[in-house]
Amino acid sequence: MVDYRKYIVWQKSHELVLAMYKVTATYPRSEQFNLISQINRACLSIPTNIAEGCGRETQKELIRYLYISSGSAHELEYLILVSKDLHFIPEDLYFKLNSDINEIKKMVAALIRKVAETVNR
Repeated sequence: MVDYRKYIVWQKSHELVLAMYKVTATYPRSEQFNLISQINRACLSIPTNIAEGCGRETQKELIRYLYISSGSAHELEYLILVSKDLHFIPEDLYFKLNSDINEIKKMVAALIRKVAETVNR
C-alpha cells in the first residue's frame, strides 16, 4: 500500500477539486443537476481513484485505477470547454484550468508508465 498523499499528481488534482468547486458555485442554478454535478463528479474522480488505487493489493490494480483517473481528467477537460462555450467561465479561467488538467493528465500517464515498469520486471 502506498500513501496517495505523497504523489504530487494527487496533490495537484486535490487542489483542482477545491478550485473547481469554487468555480462551479458561480454557475447558473439551473445547471445544478446537470453540468455542475457532472463537473464535480469528474473532477473529484481524479484524486479519488488515485487514492483508491493506492489502497489496492497489486500494482496492476493501481494501474487500473490510474486509467480511470485519466479518463476522468479527459472528461473534465471537455466539460470545462463546454462551460467556456456556454459562457459560464471566462476564457482566461478556461485556459488556466485546461492547463492544470493537461498537467495532471501528463502526470497520471507518467505514473502509469512508472508503475507498469515494476509490473513488467
